[in-house]
This record gives sequence, C-alpha cells and structure tokens, in this order.
Amino acid sequence: MSVWSQVVGQPAAVAELQAAAERAARVRFSDELDDGAPGGAGMTHSWLFTGPPGSGRSVAARAFAAALQCPDQGCGSCPACHTVMAGTHADVREIVPEGLSISVKEVRTTIDVAARRPTTARWQIVIVEDADRLTEQASNALLKSVEEPAERTVFLLCCPSEHPDDISVTIRSRCRAVRLRTPAPEAIAAVLVERDGIPEADATWAASVCGGHIGRARRLARVPEAREERDAVLALPRALRSAADAFAASDAMVGAAEAEAAALAASRDEVEREELAVSLGAGGTGKGTAQAQRSARAAEKDLEKRQRSRLTRTKRDALDRALVDLAGYYRDVLARGLGASVTSTHPDRATEIGHAARDSTPEASLRRLEAILACRDALAANVKPEIAIDALVTALRTG
Repeated sequence: MSVWSQVVGQPAAVAELQAAAERAARVRFSDELDDGAPGGAGMTHSWLFTGPPGSGRSVAARAFAAALQCPDQGCGSCPACHTVMAGTHADVREIVPEGLSISVKEVRTTIDVAARRPTTARWQIVIVEDADRLTEQASNALLKSVEEPAERTVFLLCCPSEHPDDISVTIRSRCRAVRLRTPAPEAIAAVLVERDGIPEADATWAASVCGGHIGRARRLARVPEAREERDAVLALPRALRSAADAFAASDAMVGAAEAEAAALAASRDEVEREELAVSLGAGGTGKGTAQAQRSARAAEKDLEKRQRSRLTRTKRDALDRALVDLAGYYRDVLARGLGASVTSTHPDRATEIGHAARDSTPEASLRRLEAILACRDALAANVKPEIAIDALVTALRTG
C-alpha cells in the first residue's frame, strides 16, 4: 500500500500532490521549482493544507512529505516512507502544538535546523500542524522563512481554512493551497475495516455518526468510553425539561471533559518529569551540583507550564467535541422541522430527533444552534468552562 492510501476520500488532492511529487523528483535546483509545469504539476517550497476537522490535513501533509523523500514518490514500503509516516525521519520535522498556541521559540528552533542541507534525503521538510495556533510573533518568524526559503527546504502548513482568522494573509499568499473535503461515510467505513480491522457493522455505525472525522470514527468504534461520552452529551436535550436535571447534565459534561484530560495527562506528565530529572542528573553529588539544581528547577517550572497548557487544551478539545455533537443534534432537529432531505448527523437518533422536531419550532432550533456556537466562542476566549456551559444550558432551556 502506498502512502496515499492513508489519505481517505480526497482523490483530487491526492492527484495534485502526486503530480507535484513526481515533478519534484526531477528537480535539481530551486529555480526549477514551479516553472510552469502543465496540469498544475509544478512543485513549490510552501504548501497550505486546508479542510474541516477530521478531513486528514496532517495525514495528507505527512504523505506528501513521504512522497517527496521516497525514491518512488510514496511507495509505502521503503525506509523513507516508513520513517516519515512514523515521525522519525531525520529530514522531516513536525511542529505539533500540545498547548493553546505555537510559540515563536519553537518555530525559530525548527526553522533554524530546517535551513541546513538535508542529511539523508533530497529535502528538508517542516510540517506545521494547526498553523492557526501560531502566535503573531511565531507567524512573523515563519513568514520570513517562507518568503526566502533555503534551496532544499519545503514548508507544509495545515489549518482549517484560508480565512485571515486562521492563517495570516501574507503567509497564505506565499503558499500553494491544497483544499481537502469532508470524507464520505462510505470511505471512512472502508478504511476502518480494511486498515484497522474493525468489524463492518461497528465501522459503518461509527462512520455515520462521526461527522466526517476519521480519528473520531476510529475512537467511537474502538473505545467504549467514547460511546458513553457521546450518549451523555446527546442526553442533554432530554434533560432540559427540568432545571435541576439540565444543570446536573451541564456539570457532568464539564466533569467528563476534566476526567478525560486528567487521564490523558497523568501517565504522560509523570514520564516527562522522570525523563527531565534523569537528563538533568537527578541525585548527583560533587562539584557543580548547586548550579545544576538551579538549572533543574528552572527546567521543571518550564515543563510544568507546558503541561498545564496541554491540560487546558485537552479539556477544551473534549468540550468542543461535545458541543459539536450537540450542534449536530439540533441541526438534525432543524432539518427535520423544515422537511429538508439532508444526511443526518446522528442517524441512530432518528426517532428521538423526530419527536424533538415535533415539539419545537425551526426558529427555536436555530436559536439553540446559535447558543452552542456562542459557547464555543466563549471557550475559545478563555471563559471558565463551568460558566460557559451553564449559560448554554440556560439558553437551550429557553429556546
């Protein structure tokens, strides 16, 4: 299987990237890049992968990086393909934000190394996941490298859209855009069965309720807790009849997000602390120990700061998934109330959604959708989750 088999439901994007990789294999000098090759087959130093969450932006970028480094443009079986897809290739670097943003320090460190000549392959490649999380200073630092790249350096940026709120206009204008779309449920189900070995019935169900998010579909099919979390979120509309039940459901939603974030952080945080202690010579004695201990305390504070930021982001991501599920529910209610023939977000809740549409009005459903979107904006603006979710529950009860 080639690396392109990892890119699900994106035939147009794959064709464009394959053509560019084949063109890049024939390039000797940077002034030969994107020199008017026919059919959009030219190669360039900077690429921007856009698409909705779950469309596979980072997977497509990684597959393209493998194709650029592979002697056969992405065969999927050579050492270059294996190491790039595994994230261990010496000449492919990834910036993956674990906290709320990507710092200028992280960007500068990466681009300084990427400016060197490749050591084992033809290109130095930098993949920036969630480029919409670049701080202003980080964006400016990256812009300078994108404007004047080293001869053998390629930048692959990933973000939700080309809107200025997601990526600066100056960076966007210097990148070639690759637009991905939401994969069809049939394509998602097929890859879950063929690549992950998930039973067909489970794969079909997960693909139908994941909202086009491949990673979410895989988690729903494999992890019972994920299905329980989804059930708890979709129980909220039924709890709105009673104020006590509604606010209890609100507390449960926030509590579930906190529990998920804490569970993911616990083991990883401990491993990071142990690795840091070992690298700084914990338990050492003798000359220079006092200076080493002072350096260790500073490093520990920096690690704790990064871990807190990662915990906050994990909690927000969990709440955002819950809100997206809730928005999908009311979108289905609105569509049913208007008699629209569209694909359902939650087809397994068709009966319940039909009852909700009968008992409500399209105007009320639309107001509830707007309240959910406002809650997402509030969380992004750093409003305390308990306050944002309680305000949402109040708006949902009011209709």
